[in-house]
Amino acid sequence: MSLGRGFAVGLLSTAALAAALAMQAPGAPPAGRLVAFGSCGQLLAYAKTHARPFVTGYGVGQPAAVAVGGKASGTAAAPAADSTPQQGVDYSGTNVQEAGVDEPDIVKTNGETVFTVESGRLESIAVGATGKPRLLDTLALDSGWSHELLLHGNHLLVLSRGGYWAQPLPAAPAAVIAPLPSTSTLTEVDVSDPSALTVVQTLKLDGAYVDARMIGGTVRVVSSSSLPIELPTVTPAAATTSAVAAAAAKNRAAVASSGLSVWLPRYRIGKHSWRPLVPCRAVRRPPVFSGLGMLTVTTIDLAKGLTPVDSTGIMTDGRIVYASPSTLYVTTEPWSARPLPATPTRAPSGAETEIHAFDISDPTKTRYLGDGTVPGYLLSQWSLSEFHGVLRVVSTQTPAWWGNGGGSQSFLTTLRLQNGRLAQVGHVDGLGHGDRVYAVRMIGDTGYVVTFRQVDPLYTLDLGDPAHPRVLGTLQLPGYSSYLHPIGASLLLGIGESVDSATNEPVGTQVSLFDVSHPAQPTRLSHLSLGQGWSSAESDHHAFLYWPQTGLVVVPFGQQAVALHVSRAGGIDELGRIVHDQARQAELPQIDRSLVVGKALLTVSSAGVASNGLTSLARLGWAPFPPAPAPKPIPLPGGTITPTP
Repeated sequence: MSLGRGFAVGLLSTAALAAALAMQAPGAPPAGRLVAFGSCGQLLAYAKTHARPFVTGYGVGQPAAVAVGGKASGTAAAPAADSTPQQGVDYSGTNVQEAGVDEPDIVKTNGETVFTVESGRLESIAVGATGKPRLLDTLALDSGWSHELLLHGNHLLVLSRGGYWAQPLPAAPAAVIAPLPSTSTLTEVDVSDPSALTVVQTLKLDGAYVDARMIGGTVRVVSSSSLPIELPTVTPAAATTSAVAAAAAKNRAAVASSGLSVWLPRYRIGKHSWRPLVPCRAVRRPPVFSGLGMLTVTTIDLAKGLTPVDSTGIMTDGRIVYASPSTLYVTTEPWSARPLPATPTRAPSGAETEIHAFDISDPTKTRYLGDGTVPGYLLSQWSLSEFHGVLRVVSTQTPAWWGNGGGSQSFLTTLRLQNGRLAQVGHVDGLGHGDRVYAVRMIGDTGYVVTFRQVDPLYTLDLGDPAHPRVLGTLQLPGYSSYLHPIGASLLLGIGESVDSATNEPVGTQVSLFDVSHPAQPTRLSHLSLGQGWSSAESDHHAFLYWPQTGLVVVPFGQQAVALHVSRAGGIDELGRIVHDQARQAELPQIDRSLVVGKALLTVSSAGVASNGLTSLARLGWAPFPPAPAPKPIPLPGGTITPTP
C-alpha cells in the first residue's frame, strides 16, 4: 500500500510484494476499463482470492519484523447587495488551485471571524473594524492527529486523520502489534455563534482521509482503506517455524471464513451502528489486481448533515487529488511502478501513474467516468489541470522521493475522456534531461514547468492545441522555484531555493519575479533572497498569500512572515517581517498562515493570531491561544503509545 499524506496504511512483506509484482509481470494484459462488481458475492470472492498470497503468521500483509498502525487565489465573488463581507474584496480566502473549488486548510474565515485548528483544538477569533483580534471560543477535538477545515455558511467541517505508527513494547518485545484500524473523523461544528462553538454531528469513516474538495455546500471526501478491516488474526506463540506456520494456517482460515463487512469500508454517525460506506455494485476493480485497498469518494451535502448522500469505490488506493468545477481526479502509482524491497531507490523502468476521473457536476451524486495512465510519476496536485474538457498532466521518470536521478526526463501529456477511458490526445517529452520536476503551473493555454538538477530551467509550454502541445521557451537560472503563482496576466512569482554554485546545495529561500508576457522568451525581472532557511510555501501553497489590491505578497519563513510588495515597475520590495514575539515562549513560534481581513494583515501560529496594518505593518493586536493540552496515551497490548501531533 502507498502512504497518503503522512499516515500509514499498511506494509507488505518482501515475499508478498514479490507475489503481487509477479501478477503484473511483463506480458500481463494491459489495464483496460474498470470492472464493476455485479453482486456482493462477487466482491467477497474476489477479495478473499487475492488476499490469500498475503496471509502470513502475523496477519494479512504484515511483515514478521515490523509492526504498523494504522492554488491560484480564489476568484472574488460577485458583489452582493447586502453588507456581508465578500471573499477577494473584503478578505482573502484560502489559496486554491481552481476558482470555485475550495480546499481544506488549517485556517478559514468569513471576513468577520477566523477559525483555525492548532494542536488538536478549534479556535474562533473575532476581527472587528479595528483589526484587533479577540479569542472567542476554543473547542477540543477528540480524535485524530491532523485536522483541516472547510467552511460553508454556518457549517464548519473539521476533517481529522487517524492512525499511528506503533512499535513493539517492552512488555511484549516478541509480539507483533496488529495494525490499529485506520479511521477518519468528520466533525460538523455550528459556528452561527462563534463565541459558542457547538458540535452538531460526527461521521467516522473506515480508512485514511486523503483529501477533500468542496463546491458550494457539497463536499467530496477521498479516503483510502487498507483491507481487510478488523479481521481477527493471530500471531505466533513463539518465533519458531512450526509456530509461524500454525499461526499462518489460522489466519488463512480467518480470511476464508470472513464476511463481507471485512472487505467493505464502513461509516458511523455519532454513536449509531456502523453501516457499509459504499454499496457492492458501486465498487469497481481494475482488470489487473492493484492491491488490497479500497479508494472511496464520499459525497456529503452540508445542508443535510454528515450522512453520506452518495459514495463510489475502486479496489486500489489514492495519493494525489485534483478537482476542476466538474471533475474530480485521483491518482496513484500501480504496483508495477513501486520499488522492489531489494532496490528501494531505483524506479522500475516504464513506470506509470494511474488516473481515475469522477463526474462531480451533480451536487448529490459522484459518477465514475473512466481511467487512464501517463508515464512516470506526478509531483503534486499542480501536476494536473483541466481546461475545456482536456486534462493536462506533467510527469517525470524519477519520483520526488528518490531525489535527482540520472537519465530522468519529464513529460506533458494531454488526455480526453473517450468511451470510459482517459485517452491520450497529445504528448511532449524531453523536458529537463537528468532533472526532475520541482514546480508546475498551468494557466489557460499556457503551462510552466520548473525542473532542476544543476540549474533551474523554467519551461513555457503552448497548450492551445491539445493534440500538439509544444515547448515555447526556456529560461535557465541557478537555483529553482518549487511554487509558482501568477501576478496579473503577464508576471509569474516563484518561491524556491538559491543554491551554492560550488556544491549545488540549497542555501536559502529566494523569491523570483518572471516576465512571461512573451512566453517564447521568459525573463527574470527581479529576485530577492530571504536568507538561510526554508519557507513552508515551497511545499504547501495554502501558506502563500497574494492580495492583488495592493500587490502584497506574504511568505512564511520559519518564525517570520515576510511581507513583500510585487509589481512590474518596482520588482520585489521587502516591506517588513512579522514575528509573534508577543507569545511568552522560550522560542518564537513558527508562523503557519497569513490572511487579509479588512484593513488588517493577520498571521497565525500555534501561539495565537497577530494583527498588523495592511500597508504600514504597524501592530494592531494579539489574540493568544491557551496552552496546548498534553496528548492522551493510547492503550495497546503490553503498554501504551502517545501520539505526536
